[in-house]
Amino acid sequence: MSEQAPRLARRLAGIAPFHVMELLARARELEAAGRSIVHMEIGEPDFPTPRPMCDAGQRIIETGELFYTPALGLPQLREAIARFYLERHDVVVPSSRIIVTAGASGALLLAIAALIGPGDGVLMADPGYPCNRNFVRLMDGMADEIAVGADTAYQLTPDMVASRWRENTRAVMVASPSNPAGTLMPAAALRDIAAIARARGGSVIVDEIYQGLVYENETTTALSFADDVFVINSFSKYFNMTGWRLGWLVAPAPYVREIEKLAQNIFLAASTPAQHAALAAFAPETLEILEARRAEFRARRDFLLPALREIGFGIPVAPQGAFYIYADCSELSDDSFAFSRALLEEAGVAITPGADFGANAAGRHVRFAYTNAIPVLAEGVKRIAEFLRRR
Repeated sequence: MSEQAPRLARRLAGIAPFHVMELLARARELEAAGRSIVHMEIGEPDFPTPRPMCDAGQRIIETGELFYTPALGLPQLREAIARFYLERHDVVVPSSRIIVTAGASGALLLAIAALIGPGDGVLMADPGYPCNRNFVRLMDGMADEIAVGADTAYQLTPDMVASRWRENTRAVMVASPSNPAGTLMPAAALRDIAAIARARGGSVIVDEIYQGLVYENETTTALSFADDVFVINSFSKYFNMTGWRLGWLVAPAPYVREIEKLAQNIFLAASTPAQHAALAAFAPETLEILEARRAEFRARRDFLLPALREIGFGIPVAPQGAFYIYADCSELSDDSFAFSRALLEEAGVAITPGADFGANAAGRHVRFAYTNAIPVLAEGVKRIAEFLRRR
């Protein structure tokens, strides 16, 4: 009996693979075969989860009381997040508006599902985080990607949003700090974008998952000047809890009940031990650890940025946060995917091609993640320099 092709939903044709995960899989294969690989591709901190959080998670596991939590999250964790906004940002956010989710991806899914239906448009920057456009397409919406460049620090501007707003536009998505460029959106620009969306009956979704990793300026949140925006945050990046899969969404009050229904049906509740572990995320001893790690990330950036420029990468805008450098490789190659693949196979250095982040000059850009210690990054730069000399 001949094997038939699977019958797939049409929406899958518009959802692209995550190239960095395929490169990571190949890197793991090479490591299993004995090769030394310098990882500069994946957006995962190399630091382990701080001990206070591990201890808190272990304590609840030992009780065996690992029952479902409410779909919106543990009440005490929602309250702890609300206190964090007050203490860190001097912003009052009612805990009733905070939804604890299965990773920031769960928060993004809930926000998109609550706002976007078939044919609805969402404005977003290109380059940008790939799941943004793919989640919109999952809901049969339309990702309206706006090309941005170094002249706007790879961020949308109010003029861009106003000029591209269409009859079917329902939302605009922004990120600060951004992925892949690590740049911040000025607070005034974000305030103006929120006003444009509000005046046109639309919504703003703000990705703040790297908010704790800002190096030059004081961190801020869109919630400081707007209570009708959707804000996504995460315990993965600043809090070093990637594998625990925990994030949160702050939603405007009128949407919370509807989002609760979605959460009940999509994933029921976030992980119970992860939520108990996160209760220790805001303890003084944990924050002391995290702030020391933030300083280390800044030192890594300050090492890697000039080192990459010296060997031929164009980096017109220095990242202000996150742990990424978005680099122009056009003087070295006109195909960033082939360049990344050759660099992995021949030099043992894994980086991310621009194709993961959109179509805007994707073949001319690559992303570096400084999620490893400076000696490891130095070895990576050395290998890249030798690779380039051989070409």
